[in-house]
Amino acid sequence: MKILIATEKPFAGVAVEGMKKVIDEAGAELVLLEKYTDRQQLLDAVADVDALIIRSDKVDADVIGAGKNLKIVVRAGAGYDNVDLEAATAAGVSVQNTPGQNSNAVAELVFGLATFMARNMFNGTSGWELKGKTLGIQAFGQVGRNVARIARGYEMNISAIDPYCPDDVMLDAGVTPVHSVEELYATNRVVSIHIPATPETRESIGYELVTRMPKGGLLINTARKEVIDEAGLMQALTDRPDLKYAADVAPARAAEFEAMFPGRVFFTPKKMGAQTAEANINAGIAAARQVIDFLTTGADRFRVNK
Repeated sequence: MKILIATEKPFAGVAVEGMKKVIDEAGAELVLLEKYTDRQQLLDAVADVDALIIRSDKVDADVIGAGKNLKIVVRAGAGYDNVDLEAATAAGVSVQNTPGQNSNAVAELVFGLATFMARNMFNGTSGWELKGKTLGIQAFGQVGRNVARIARGYEMNISAIDPYCPDDVMLDAGVTPVHSVEELYATNRVVSIHIPATPETRESIGYELVTRMPKGGLLINTARKEVIDEAGLMQALTDRPDLKYAADVAPARAAEFEAMFPGRVFFTPKKMGAQTAEANINAGIAAARQVIDFLTTGADRFRVNK
C-alpha cells in the first residue's frame, strides 16, 4: 500500500508525525508532497499510489486520471468541493471526508468574528453584546451543533434550519427548529451559515434573504463563498447600512466590498476555519485511519461520491 499526502498548505508537523505512525503501523508506505508549486508535481506523485490525502488541494479529472492505481481520496476536512466526484466515481475511486474533526475550530471562529463585528472591529466606539440576542444557524450538522453549544454559554436565543435534521435533535440541544430559510433570516439578529456548496445552494443567499434580517443584522459565513450571491449581498449592504457581513471565505469582489462598506465587512486573509493545531491534527490522523481502513477492510462510511 502506497499513500500520498499532497498538500500545498502542509499539515502541522505533529499531524504528519501522527499520520505517519498510523500508516507505518499498517505496513504501508508514505509519500509526502508538501508546498508543491507546480501542478505537474502532483500529477507525477499520484501516478503509482493507492491512496491520496489532501487538504484544500484540487483533485480534478486530470489528477484522477494520472492515478492509475488510485483507489481512495480523503479530504482532511468536511468540505469536498475541491474534488471532482464524477471523475472519481467513473474511475472507481472512493472519495471521503473527515466530518466533525474541524467542527469546534470553525465554531469558535464564528464567535471570534461575531464579537469582532459586534464591537465595531474594536475601533474604540460602542458596540453591542451577544448575550440575549437571536442567533440563526443555517444547517445543523457538526459545525452548527458546536455553534449552538457555544451560543448557549453566551445566553443567546438560538434557532436553526436543516431539512436533514429531525426537530427533536435541535430541541434536545436547546435550539428552536425553523422550517423556512426566510423565517430564519427574518427572526435572527445574527445568522451563521454552514451549508455546503451544491448546485442547489450556490448563490442562494442574496438580496431577498439578507434584507429580511432585523435592524443591525450580522451575517457570518464560515462555509463557502459560492453560496453567496455577491451582487445581491452588495445591494443589500447598500440599501441597508445597518447590516454587516463577516467571512473566512473572502468573496471574489472582496476589494469592492471593503471599499464600499468600510467597518461593515471583514474577510480573513485565507480560509481560517480549520486553522488550529487541534483541528489540523484531528483531521489529518482521521484521514490516515480512513485510508488504512478502506484499503484493508473496504470501510466506506464517510464516502461522499456514489
